[in-house]
Amino acid sequence: MQTAISFILIFGLLVFFHEFGHFLFAKRAGIMVREFAIGMGPKIYGKTHGETLYTIRLLPIGGYVLMAGQDVDGTELQPGYRVGLIVNEDNVVKKIILNQNNKQLPDLLFLEVERADLERDLFVEGYDEEDQLVRYSVARDCMLVENGRETLIAPYDRQFNAKTVGQRAMTIFAGPLFNFILAFFIYLLIGLINGVPTYEPIISDVVASDPAAQAGMLAGDKVTAIDGQAINKWQDLAKNVQDRPGETINVTVERDGQTKSLTMAVKEMKDENTGDVYGQIGVQYESPRVYNPLKAVVYGVQETYSMTMRIFELLGMLITGKFTIDALSGPVGIYKTTETVATWGIFALMNFAAMLSINLGIMNLLPLPALDGGRLLFFGFEAVRGKPIDRQKEGMVHFVGIVLLMILMVVVTWNDIQRFFF
Repeated sequence: MQTAISFILIFGLLVFFHEFGHFLFAKRAGIMVREFAIGMGPKIYGKTHGETLYTIRLLPIGGYVLMAGQDVDGTELQPGYRVGLIVNEDNVVKKIILNQNNKQLPDLLFLEVERADLERDLFVEGYDEEDQLVRYSVARDCMLVENGRETLIAPYDRQFNAKTVGQRAMTIFAGPLFNFILAFFIYLLIGLINGVPTYEPIISDVVASDPAAQAGMLAGDKVTAIDGQAINKWQDLAKNVQDRPGETINVTVERDGQTKSLTMAVKEMKDENTGDVYGQIGVQYESPRVYNPLKAVVYGVQETYSMTMRIFELLGMLITGKFTIDALSGPVGIYKTTETVATWGIFALMNFAAMLSINLGIMNLLPLPALDGGRLLFFGFEAVRGKPIDRQKEGMVHFVGIVLLMILMVVVTWNDIQRFFF
């Protein structure tokens, strides 16, 4: 139960912030947002507020913000349609009823449509019950009602494609951007509550029988140099050791105000995923922490940047073949990892959530069809050409991308199932 709750909270938080970025900048650009969804598939909860339907959907594999003008949107009134109109005191159409009869709504004005424009000129023209040609203006907030379902019309200036390249690009970019912002705030919160690590190279524990223990290193020792090279932070110590597998090193430590020199052979270790060899001496580290709001802000920025660079490094290894597709994890793998991380405490879980948020932001910025990065690439082409790519061609590219992503998701999920359950 703890794992399920943790997974739902983390998933919900990551998707909410990503989609909220799209939503917020769509609203700022004046784009009508028809739906704000967390999850995919069948709707399990929905509530309309203003012009937007807010939903929670069954499958935890993402979310979406449906903006007016994206893909197939709205209903065209074709010549010959018989519709019912509800008009206000100014004779402006407030509702257009499709598939209704006069017994259900006896006050309707019936019209056989001759011409209509529900996007730019906002009118409907046709023949009334006396066979006279009449024309009505349509309100900008007119509702289309079909089989009892109401849909707000979207005037062209409220549609996604009516906005400038910059407004559309910012609306799409805001999703990944908010994932980085979320990660920063998670790290900031960790720094405020749990303190900011000083990264001093002070040993918290020594693994018995490993090189450091054999050389006489003790918990509480502060490493000041390796082979005469100054060590100022734990990262310096870790990198120096990792880069020297199989070598003998001389480690200078401070202990009880005295300086001691310890000689040890670095143990060779091998990464199971990449096959890379690295060094290890068998020490553990727990940094002293300081509680300072300004340092917590700096910590949030540094950790966000550091994790971003780390994920880019891993992505590069995947591209160069050092990682295979088997190393990727889908929802099942993330769930199982959440199960492990949750046992390490709330701060470990928060770090994991921040890492996932940055990962989601980076993955969405990749210039691949169907991802935010792919859409931004098309906007770049549009800016250079001075005109948009043909919508149908772009839509086909994104459709192919969605299919390929779904195939990848199935493969990764199957690998996760085999890894964790067989």
